[in-house]
Amino acid sequence: MKLSDLIAQFITDQLTGQDAVELQRSQLASRFGCAPSQINYVIETRFSPARGFSVESRRGGGGYIRIVRVPMGPSALLQHTVAALGEQVDQSGAQLLLYDLHKAGILGDECFCALKACLGDQALSAVPQPLRPRLRAEMLGAALAALAAEQ
Repeated sequence: MKLSDLIAQFITDQLTGQDAVELQRSQLASRFGCAPSQINYVIETRFSPARGFSVESRRGGGGYIRIVRVPMGPSALLQHTVAALGEQVDQSGAQLLLYDLHKAGILGDECFCALKACLGDQALSAVPQPLRPRLRAEMLGAALAALAAEQ
């Protein structure tokens, strides 16, 4: 089992029977013998809004990570995802989010493939590289908001 899988399983176990858990990034990193950035990676990829979680993070000495399970239907999940999207999304982040929504059954195969293609660097090649993450976030947000309205 990969380290990221072990960390994700530990966090999932902590959430068992609860709607939220607060963790210390540095304590998790010490426990698993990894860098805090590995903890960040697991949280960003396994506990995303598209997977039904809300994550609050506070850095510093008394910092924590609060992961909240947010049970919701497809429309609410899409709206939650749009709200958590941010101003910029790189290609891999967009693909991961689309994959999560596809896996959750919210995006069908055709919609998943079309959005993945439209948000990729190849489709955005006419846009200067520094502007792509912002445009990608705007396009993804608009597409998901439209899907939420259809639900």
